[in-house]
Amino acid sequence: MNHLHKILLSFCIILFSFSLHAQETNDSIAKANNKLVYKFDIKREIGPAAWRQTKDAFREANKLNADLILIHMNTYGGMVIHADSIRTAILNSTIPIYVFIDNNAASAGALISIACDSIYMRSGANIGAATVVNQTGQAMPDKYQSYMRSTMRATAESHGKDTIVQKGDTIYKWRRDPLIAEAMVDPRTYIENVIDTGKVLTFTPDEAIKNGYCEGIANSVNEVLDKAGVKEYTLKSYEPSGIEKIVDFMINPVLQGILIMIIIGGIYFELQTPGIGFPILASVVAAVLYFSPLYLEGMAENWEIIIFAAGVILLAIEIFVIPGFGVAGVSGTILIIAGLTLSMVDNVAFDFEERHIKAIVASLLLVIFSMLVAIVGSIYLSKKLFSSNSLLGHLALNTVENTEEGYVGVDMAARNMIGKKGLAMSVLRPSGKVIVENQIYDAKSEDGFIDKNTKVEIIRFETGQVYVIKEEDDESDET
Repeated sequence: MNHLHKILLSFCIILFSFSLHAQETNDSIAKANNKLVYKFDIKREIGPAAWRQTKDAFREANKLNADLILIHMNTYGGMVIHADSIRTAILNSTIPIYVFIDNNAASAGALISIACDSIYMRSGANIGAATVVNQTGQAMPDKYQSYMRSTMRATAESHGKDTIVQKGDTIYKWRRDPLIAEAMVDPRTYIENVIDTGKVLTFTPDEAIKNGYCEGIANSVNEVLDKAGVKEYTLKSYEPSGIEKIVDFMINPVLQGILIMIIIGGIYFELQTPGIGFPILASVVAAVLYFSPLYLEGMAENWEIIIFAAGVILLAIEIFVIPGFGVAGVSGTILIIAGLTLSMVDNVAFDFEERHIKAIVASLLLVIFSMLVAIVGSIYLSKKLFSSNSLLGHLALNTVENTEEGYVGVDMAARNMIGKKGLAMSVLRPSGKVIVENQIYDAKSEDGFIDKNTKVEIIRFETGQVYVIKEEDDESDET
């Protein structure tokens, strides 16, 4: 009986081991079949932000050892330089990259899409129209078109050729016809049964499928993966990095207006209470926070930041070096406003198309309104903060010295020197310096030019300086 129990126990152990091994095998197979799909969106104008996010997404996808990258696209295009950078990153990727065109892949978006390994389109979407244009929508000169034609052809050719066997003969056909890619740029390109000359090529989903520029029509990301044969998968979506979130937050017009108020307010408070340091520090920090995100976003150019800085310098010269409000002050104010305004709009090469004029006017109004609020608010706060009974009252001079009480704005001791004789310390032409009874005074000659070391006599005192003539003895000696 004991022997039978041992046999049964051994059989159960063996059966359990086989079951455990089978479960591990099934788990390994399931894990192998489960693909990690990394998805990120390009649903904005192709520019610095799109390129930064693409780099971040690719970096994270490689770190996670993703099996597939899926780009969810809807864009009307953008800057060629950044589209080409994204295209190159896609072509050099060791991870397969699919694109789901959700409505639009125009211009730069078409270039990026053609670089991907597989293209899927939503019903009603389009791809094409990749002619290089300027900010007004007008076609650029042919040297730009030539570069774009070559780039589009090279991108299509990078996907190689398919082998097709017909009637025993082996022939090769481009997987994506380079001539079709060129026709998306050049209206002179003619392709039989595809496009006539004089038109730039744009495909609908059915047309794209027919000509090898789309693998299928889908209405969702899940449907794309299903049509691509990816049945079991884990979908990981790209989340913008901290810097991306900060940039998006900082370019908000409301926050930009607040930063302008701090910039102007800081300058005003520093002028009211020189030497404190905190107001000008706040102004500098606000300027950095204002221009940095706009620079990263590709809106603020170096020259726009420079003219703002030049405006601040001119304003400082007007205030501290040549008091008053003349050419330097007016020029400085204009440059400050121009720098703040132009940094908030895309660079349009001084193209005064209606939509660009509206953007510039809107930015200008925001800057002027923010500056007015800052100035009015600063005046109000300065009265509150620096009044005699306030917390910061000790920083302001509140004592009044009335002339009725004998207070004057200059030293009146020189009045007692009238009739005294002294020596010219410098050449008087007619102004200069004289020394009388070992005291130095600002002096003005009544006799015109007086040489240095000439004996002089003080005859009167006005406006903070003494008036002198040559001593009579000197005059008689000279004659």
